[in-house]
Amino acid sequence: MSDLDPVTRLLETARGNPVDDPFRVTGVMMQYYHVCKRELWFESRDLEIDRENPTVVRGTQVDETAYDDKRQNLHLGMIALDLLEDGRVIEVKPSSSLTEPAEMQLSYYLWYLDRVAGIEKDGVLAHPRERKREPIELTDDRVDRVEDAIRGIHDIVSQEAPPPAEEKPFCGSCAYHDFCWC
Repeated sequence: MSDLDPVTRLLETARGNPVDDPFRVTGVMMQYYHVCKRELWFESRDLEIDRENPTVVRGTQVDETAYDDKRQNLHLGMIALDLLEDGRVIEVKPSSSLTEPAEMQLSYYLWYLDRVAGIEKDGVLAHPRERKREPIELTDDRVDRVEDAIRGIHDIVSQEAPPPAEEKPFCGSCAYHDFCWC
């Protein structure tokens, strides 16, 4: 395994530079890191979620229909973005109940654009069903939090086994529920 800091490994991987042990982080991984580390570990192993789970279905419907006429999809390396017509990066979530994970996912997108592509953008965290929109900027504090999370993600996905299950208020609606509690 490489001795490079996980942030450096991710940046080198994203820039297409040879790295002994490439490292990738997606926006979903960033979100899961802030929701449930066990869920992150499952995602890192490509364990398929229950696509019929009502929470997954609701999130997919909101994502596919909100701002449909005002946004464009953009795939850039490890990330898939939605851009508003004014150029801001938007992250659409069905509910504001898990705000920190959504903010960190969007912050990661802004960090990635800045550090990998040299593009400075602002973002919008949107909850269309609640008619709420929150502007997100890439501040120094957010950069530090994103980079700390990248290191934490690396620690989790490098483990041979998933972290122990921890019961949380939203476990019942999780698409990985059966992996933990059945």
